Amino acid sequence: MTTKDINFSECYAIVFSGQVRYYTGVHETMPFSAQIHHTKLPDLTDITRYCRVEDIEPFLQMIKGAVQSNCNHILDWKHTSEQLIESIQSTRGPALKDIHEALNRIEMERFLLVPSVSELHRSCTHYRDLLAQRVMSIVFADMDLAGLVRPSVPFALISMGSDGREEQTLITDQDNLIVYGDGGGEAADQYFIEFSSRLVDGLEEAGFKRCTGDIMPTNQTWRGSFSQWRKRLFSIVRYEVEDIGKNVMDLIVMSDARYVAGDLELATDLIDMIRNMERDYFQVLWGMAKAATEMKLALGFMKRIWTEGSGDHKGEFNVKLLAWAPLVMNVRILAINQSIPATSTLERISLLEVEGSFSSAFARELIDAYHVLTKQRILIQIRNLKGIQQDCHYLNPYQLSTAEQEQIRQAMIKIEDLQKIIHTNFHIV
Repeated sequence: MTTKDINFSECYAIVFSGQVRYYTGVHETMPFSAQIHHTKLPDLTDITRYCRVEDIEPFLQMIKGAVQSNCNHILDWKHTSEQLIESIQSTRGPALKDIHEALNRIEMERFLLVPSVSELHRSCTHYRDLLAQRVMSIVFADMDLAGLVRPSVPFALISMGSDGREEQTLITDQDNLIVYGDGGGEAADQYFIEFSSRLVDGLEEAGFKRCTGDIMPTNQTWRGSFSQWRKRLFSIVRYEVEDIGKNVMDLIVMSDARYVAGDLELATDLIDMIRNMERDYFQVLWGMAKAATEMKLALGFMKRIWTEGSGDHKGEFNVKLLAWAPLVMNVRILAINQSIPATSTLERISLLEVEGSFSSAFARELIDAYHVLTKQRILIQIRNLKGIQQDCHYLNPYQLSTAEQEQIRQAMIKIEDLQKIIHTNFHIV
């Protein structure tokens, strides 16, 4: 389809998270999962109440030109993205990073034109899965060529964090674990030590930054056979480890585990085991719930937006730490408690509504809160990538419109309400 196929006699308003964009209704070029509301332009009799008849034609031509330009951009991005994604399977080395960065740039520009949080999540998660799968296949092939004997046990790569929740944005790092089948003995352990080292290096070469928290299979905490993982998880939920706090945080991270590559059955078995242990050992889930309800929000006196009063970030607040993360964490706790298998925050909210934890109105408010806060996080990332802002997390709310400030404030108020629900449900005193 080209812009020649578009009938410009009708122009529609598309609403994404409160943002109105004019578009032609050509859905083939915009497979957005966000809700779309269509509204035709008013009748000419209504338009003439606000302008002269002779002004209408130039105005419509201006709209047509803007719509045509935007459609051309969308079509070009779609075509270029498809070509880049197709090239992943025949590329290796630093060239994978070039593809990764090119795809990131397309998503950044597309978001600035049509700020759909859900579509950016979908696109980034999709091509990064393909990049990770390609790196993994290269590592296996190189180790075969080096004469390293691959153990005859199944293997799976599992992602966590934003990747596990399928909520990837423009800036990413590595949050992965690996699991392999039992029966390979010491030889399998040694093989996957080498494999993990090469995998982490390969992912870094492809544009995935190393995790600052060391949540990577080069760390033995995030690598092991199925039996080793079972023993490790039991030691956490039974409080048999020394650093309980750190290990419970590791368990929270694993709550978002998602299969990426390798043996699906093995990955599913490990993910199910994680979820079952979290649910069966209530004292662990209670501890996670307590930590979630105690997460601070950027709300101050009279529930106004709180900002730092001094230092490098005076007049700003960390939107990830003091708004977005408490929402994701508290939704996660309820989802685990209600045996909801989904990892996506938005899907978890929807399913919690279905099973009765949330009213329809409250679920809608939480979904709106997620979109508002995640949109701001993505815009901060864009400013960082363009060299406008040094950090990736701090927001000055007073540089936003009054309406946007109120959206952020209301989002945090709803998160506070969510914390109260968990506080009551888990009898936290």
